[in-house]
Amino acid sequence: MIYQRNQFYISEEYQRRIRSFRIILAGCGIGSNIAECLLRIGFENLTLIDGDIVELTNLNRQNYLKSDVGAPKADALAKRLLGINPKANILSEDIFLNNENLEKYIVRGHVAINALDFQSDTPFKFDQLCQKHKIPVLHPYNFGWGTLVFLIFPDSPNLSTISNEYIGFEKKVAAFLIEKLPNKTKEWVQNILSDYEEKGHGESPPQLSVGSWLAGGVCTNIIFRIATQKPVKSFPDFYFITAES
Repeated sequence: MIYQRNQFYISEEYQRRIRSFRIILAGCGIGSNIAECLLRIGFENLTLIDGDIVELTNLNRQNYLKSDVGAPKADALAKRLLGINPKANILSEDIFLNNENLEKYIVRGHVAINALDFQSDTPFKFDQLCQKHKIPVLHPYNFGWGTLVFLIFPDSPNLSTISNEYIGFEKKVAAFLIEKLPNKTKEWVQNILSDYEEKGHGESPPQLSVGSWLAGGVCTNIIFRIATQKPVKSFPDFYFITAES
């Protein structure tokens, strides 16, 4: 059995429960790493949504192969996951989410992952609709040597309390995090942010494979705990895990 080595960590009852737990994954960038971790632990009902294609610059951190370059991300990821577990229920939607089509996809899930780029107000609308339908939603961020994950519950504040303006939102998330970190950790995060602001010249934020794979582990643990009704931390509290000493 594919999950035999999960024993002692995950009971047979929990293994059955998570198999049918439905997850909506919006954004197959960092979401590609999260999806594989979820599948390998036993979550077999995943809907993957992304209208983007795989680019060469994705390969330093996202869960794709050189042969996937030019292919739709959602389809390439679904193919990879079905290669791991052909019996899994993996649905891929090669579309960009917008304010008009969001609700059609959100209602399919027990939990959602919002890994959308903040290029419009759609990520905010995504959260609002999840709260309306009482669906917990995770926000993962790659911080190079670390990962940050927010969990939004129907009755918790949402990320609009950080800012309701999507332009530059990721920088505002970084500022939110830096304010709350202990000094030793705060220093390297602040240094990276300062270097990016000084030398980035409009480039996309720097990210490492470490942050993406840590996000996979953290998100999988959070969703497992939700599915098995164990306590979790919700926003404005957060999860921040780092490999930096």
